[in-house]
Amino acid sequence: MHVNRFRFWIFSFLLFLYLAGVFIISAITLQDSKNKSVKPKPSYLQESKFKHYDLGFSGFRPPLPKSKINWCTDLKYLQPAKPLVALASFPGSGNTWVRYLLQQATGILTGSVYRDYSLLKNGFPAENVVNGSVLLVKTHEFGPNAKKIYSKAILLVRSPTSAIQAEFNRQSGGHVGFASPIRYKRNRGKYWEQFVYDKLQMWKLTNLDWLYNFTGPTHVIFYEQLVDNLENNLRSMLNFLEVPISEELFKCALERREGIYRRKKRAIVFDPYSSKMKEKIKEEQQKVYEAIYNFASPTKR
Repeated sequence: MHVNRFRFWIFSFLLFLYLAGVFIISAITLQDSKNKSVKPKPSYLQESKFKHYDLGFSGFRPPLPKSKINWCTDLKYLQPAKPLVALASFPGSGNTWVRYLLQQATGILTGSVYRDYSLLKNGFPAENVVNGSVLLVKTHEFGPNAKKIYSKAILLVRSPTSAIQAEFNRQSGGHVGFASPIRYKRNRGKYWEQFVYDKLQMWKLTNLDWLYNFTGPTHVIFYEQLVDNLENNLRSMLNFLEVPISEELFKCALERREGIYRRKKRAIVFDPYSSKMKEKIKEEQQKVYEAIYNFASPTKR
């Protein structure tokens, strides 16, 4: 009888120790979890209701990591903040290169509505910053919601054949890589064909929407003209942005015009565009270019 009672108390004591241990471990885990949940994420990792970007003139300013790019001067945020300016374009139009040139010529950071980690880590630490502390904001978006936050816009236009192929290269090989010939022949060429027609419509809609429906001052820059006459076109963008031009920085920007984000030319052994594609591209390109030239000046007020 005494033995049974002794066993009962021993069992009860061990059970008590077990339950107490479980309780203590659970309490510690719960506290840990609470501490972790309130720990704020870095601003550039936070999601917002505006897709991948955040708004507000009191926005964050992430630290500036060391860059592989040889900058003409240390990059900084605008002080004080100014109204937002868009750098709008269809993907593949040279948007990243233009941002690079403007940062070289001014020493002021440029932002983006996207969070491209390859750019964020090297050369564009204000990637994902959409507020008045940056010189302008890269966007490929169009439509009323995409435009309403901006007071002015630079519309960068590139020929659709070059822009579409550049975007195809970017999706296949990153900002400076190339698509392999096999990619063009995927699904017996139907993948590339559909890509061309889909992107051509987006190219047209992007450019016409910013041209016709944006109500603020708009400065149109053709990528091809920027390449041919960088000095005059870069200066015209800086004047439009109302940024005081430092001739020393401007000269440095011209000397370092290539950077690391401008894709080098590479000859391909075949023409990826069929005659049918070329005909459609020519038709849509003519509509957009006529709309641009119908404005009295490249800058509409």
